[in-house]
Amino acid sequence: MLTMRARSAAAAFGLGLMCAWGILWVFAITIAYDCQSDFKRYQRSEHDLKIAPNDDTIHEHSNGTAISNGQPTGLRKRAGPALEKTSDQKQFTPSKHQRVFWQSYPSFFSIERLDWVLDVFTNFRGVGWTYETNGVPPPPHSVQVDLGMESASKQDAVDKFTSKTGIRRYRNDHELLKHVAISIAYGYFALDAIKTIMHHDPYFWGYIDAAPPHWLPDIVRQSYHLTKMYRMLLSLYAIYTALWYIFKLGPAFFCGILGPKRIGIRGEAWMNPYDMFGAYNNVLDKGLAGWWGGWWHQIFRFGFEAPANWLLELLGVEKRSSLGKLISLLVAFFLSGCLHACGSFTQLGDTRPLKGPMCFFLLQAVGIVGQIATVQLLKKAGVAAWCPIWLSRCLNFLLVNTWLYYTAPLLVDDFARGGVWLFEPVPFSPLRGLGLGQPDDKWYCFEHQRIWWRTGHHWWDTGIAP
Repeated sequence: MLTMRARSAAAAFGLGLMCAWGILWVFAITIAYDCQSDFKRYQRSEHDLKIAPNDDTIHEHSNGTAISNGQPTGLRKRAGPALEKTSDQKQFTPSKHQRVFWQSYPSFFSIERLDWVLDVFTNFRGVGWTYETNGVPPPPHSVQVDLGMESASKQDAVDKFTSKTGIRRYRNDHELLKHVAISIAYGYFALDAIKTIMHHDPYFWGYIDAAPPHWLPDIVRQSYHLTKMYRMLLSLYAIYTALWYIFKLGPAFFCGILGPKRIGIRGEAWMNPYDMFGAYNNVLDKGLAGWWGGWWHQIFRFGFEAPANWLLELLGVEKRSSLGKLISLLVAFFLSGCLHACGSFTQLGDTRPLKGPMCFFLLQAVGIVGQIATVQLLKKAGVAAWCPIWLSRCLNFLLVNTWLYYTAPLLVDDFARGGVWLFEPVPFSPLRGLGLGQPDDKWYCFEHQRIWWRTGHHWWDTGIAP
């Protein structure tokens, strides 16, 4: 990572991000936890005689809490004897009523074992695994019954396909793919519109102090704060839309192209949640904590939580204590800062990894702690009890946007310096083809985004170079 670079600005950022994330993810599933003994995944039996869990099998809730003998426990660590002492044969017994079972690490080398390992290394949110992150909706009621989940009896056979944070599942392939297709079409034209607008503002070319574009209203161009607000909002919309669009490709590929016939249960609609981002109500109800813990995507969540839990266990600090929560929060945002700082470091522009992305994410932790402490003081003073919900939501909205107004430039300006906004997200641009872009813009946008084969001095520096 110290010497790697790429011609493409987005690829350059991705190099650092992926290298850092690879290290963090391997640490999470092999050191903080032992994936071979601690984790299980949903699997559908191929035979009529299904595999049913015994009493000592670990059952998993959608919120990531395991169930052993009907009692909630934490996700087992490496030293968990209940998992280490059992084998596949001891954990399961045949039953004519089970269709889905918990699959442990396969005992013998096979395609099934390779599939299991590949799944655990690429399933960052843990959908269908015992480490499933908070916010993912519970599986269908029939699956909960098969797995012996305690929540199956509490739902009264009613399927809930929307989580508390607003993440949705679809049980029907047709409904999922219909919404995904609409979203992909919308995302394509939204990205084209965003990119076309950015072409008219030198700020997005990397000139941080550039004057605002001439087409903006005079009231915006003459105001530093309004110009800054415009650029921050456009940057936020670009990041959100790009991630939102990419995340929609997952269900389209796994459910639409591969499907259950090729990849089994992982190709079913309910195993591919439609959303990665939650509902914005999380922000209105919980402020900054709701922004980062409920509304924003949680793709890295387990990768942040696992090292934090490992550290708490090492220090002997209770996870649910105030100190434990504080340490977990600081570790999570520190690691997030490291990921984005690594992406900033491998870019070609004049980026500032520590003063930019790292400071931004650490300040988010400071803001969350400050807001929580303030709310607790107001509750003790009796003020919060007299505050109506609508006023509380307005204050949260104002606080979050004010905090991000002053802190977001640390990240967004670094993106601009590194050239992230120079990346072309769409191959063909209807808007620029109609003449709405710069004079030299054309319909085809990938003319300069070619992929080359690089032959280096060693095997590790030989390969595809974007």
